[in-house]
Amino acid sequence: MTDLAPPTQSSAFAGTEGTDTIETVDALAGLQTGSPLAAIRHARDKVVLHTQRSEDALFDPGLPDLSLHERLFAAWYAARLSLADDLADAYTAKLIAAGAQPVTLNAIEAGTLAPATDARLIAILSHVKLLTIKPVEAHPEHLQTLQQAGITTRGIVALSQLISFVTYQLRVVAGLKALRVAEEAA
Repeated sequence: MTDLAPPTQSSAFAGTEGTDTIETVDALAGLQTGSPLAAIRHARDKVVLHTQRSEDALFDPGLPDLSLHERLFAAWYAARLSLADDLADAYTAKLIAAGAQPVTLNAIEAGTLAPATDARLIAILSHVKLLTIKPVEAHPEHLQTLQQAGITTRGIVALSQLISFVTYQLRVVAGLKALRVAEEAA
């Protein structure tokens, strides 16, 4: 048994019927092309472009050191721990599309991944939890745990970048949703 369950338990599979979109943040924030808020966001198209390119690069199936499944599980878990359910659902859909088994998501939610068979994924998710919930408590020995699980230095850097990106992504989405609600209320 593991201590990976998120702070609250909600279905990991709500809203998985969505598909990949051209621009994830706009889609998750509910921005409509041509709306005033979309125009504001796209006033600096380089930011939009580089945000999406970062996502595309972080989830490139050809990247070494961490499998696409491991990266998607890490992104999903960071979003779940942050209670960003729409973003977590988007990563759930990507996981399922990439062939991940729902039973693994359920085991992560329940904290029942088997250490003997899922040690590497447990190490990854434990690192995600640490950097998402209590980053100030991260110490060099936590990196050693990842190395002992067979993750290279390059993989550890990629994992940390991924966690940072997802937390950036969920904050942008949350901010845009708040602005959209305020705009609709006006």
